[in-house]
Amino acid sequence: MFQYSRGQIKTFIRQWQLQSMVIPGIIWMLIFCYLPMFWLIIGFMDYSIAKPVLQSPFVGLKHFQDFITDDRFWRSIRNTLGMSTIKLVLGFPIPILFALLLNEIRNVRFKRTVQTISYLPHFIAWTIFGGIMLNWLGEGGVINQLMMGLGLQEREILFNSDPKYFWWITYFSDVLKETGWSAIIYIAAIAGIDPALYEAAELDGASRWQRMWHITIQSIRPTIAILFILAVSGMLGSNFEQIFMLKNNMNMKMAESLDLYVFNMGLVSGRHSFSTAVLFARSIVALGLLFLANATSKKLNGEGIF
Repeated sequence: MFQYSRGQIKTFIRQWQLQSMVIPGIIWMLIFCYLPMFWLIIGFMDYSIAKPVLQSPFVGLKHFQDFITDDRFWRSIRNTLGMSTIKLVLGFPIPILFALLLNEIRNVRFKRTVQTISYLPHFIAWTIFGGIMLNWLGEGGVINQLMMGLGLQEREILFNSDPKYFWWITYFSDVLKETGWSAIIYIAAIAGIDPALYEAAELDGASRWQRMWHITIQSIRPTIAILFILAVSGMLGSNFEQIFMLKNNMNMKMAESLDLYVFNMGLVSGRHSFSTAVLFARSIVALGLLFLANATSKKLNGEGIF
């Protein structure tokens, strides 16, 4: 053990220029991820912004009991899980499929063009992209014109005003905006596959689809497993900016996610202790989902984060 530690120290000294590059990231994490954890204590207090934190009265689990008995909280849980499940089941495979198909393109210039175009929506802020989506979904918008042109509907529909469409709107807008960006990790993993494997399979008579299934997918399986575990652990989270831009009074019944619920309770209503208690409980559940997803993944395919 002592010899192993000395080897690590020697490696660190030899690579100190590279190792020091993580220092800004560590500082950022300490300031924005660990230091704010001190404020979790207000979830157990009746915090008032008008006086210091430690002078607020301690109330124990009062706020936890309040949100558990709040019907609006459970509605936000239902909406969050509904949107997250759709994105996980129907959205998670799409970047994988996109990366696999992109890898099969032999024309390098065309391949790079497709990659660049697919990345661009990610860099458009939701304040802009959400406005574009609202325009497309509105009366006389692109979606209505396309659906009517294909004969799939007889009249124009205000999609974003009908609550039953909201979950699907968030799914399709998320896929449209993030597919190219999400595929980057898979494309990088595919780039690390030994080309000799493809050459050997081709000599053995394997078709393109067989090479994709038996070589490409199997080689990136650890990457898929890790990202799937992280996706499961984040199911109680939601894209706040996306939902905030697409929501309105008519679709709020299906639009209010857990993040939006916390925002409304904490900043709009000024119930800081209540919203902190909700976030604290959500973090505990998310940690449990992480361990559960990791254990399941390791049991099914032998891959996990830890």
